[in-house]
Amino acid sequence: MFSIGELSRRTGVKVTTIRWYEGQGLIANDGRTEGGQRRYSRRGLERLGFIRHARDLGLPLEAIRALIGMEDGDHASAHAIARDHLEGVRDRIARLKRLEAELERIAGLCDGDGPCRVVEAFGDHAQCEGAHPAG
Repeated sequence: MFSIGELSRRTGVKVTTIRWYEGQGLIANDGRTEGGQRRYSRRGLERLGFIRHARDLGLPLEAIRALIGMEDGDHASAHAIARDHLEGVRDRIARLKRLEAELERIAGLCDGDGPCRVVEAFGDHAQCEGAHPAG
C-alpha cells in the first residue's frame, strides 16, 4: 500500500492533483489508516501513471475518463479517441505553422533598412497576410 505522498513521488503528480483526480472519480483510494491517511494499491499507482501519461500526451480528462471505462476492451472506441486526438494535434500544428509564418513576416518588418513597423503590424490585424489562430 502506498501513501498519497509516495504516489506523488513515484508519478510526479502533485498531492493536490491526486486528491482532485480522486474527487473526479478517476482514481480511488483503497482505504485509510487509523490516522485518516489515504492508502493506495499498486493498481492505484498504475492508474495514476496512466492518467499522468495520458495528460502528458495532451488528452483531455473526458477522453481519459472514457479510456478508463474501456479498460476491459472496447478497442474500437479507444482507437477512435486516439485518432480524434491525433487529428486535433495535427490541426493545432497546422495553425501554429501559419502563426509561425506570420510572426516571421512581422519580425522581418524591422530589418534595419527603414522604419520598424513591428508595433504597427501587431496593432492592425488587417496587415496580416493570412489567417492565423488567435491563441
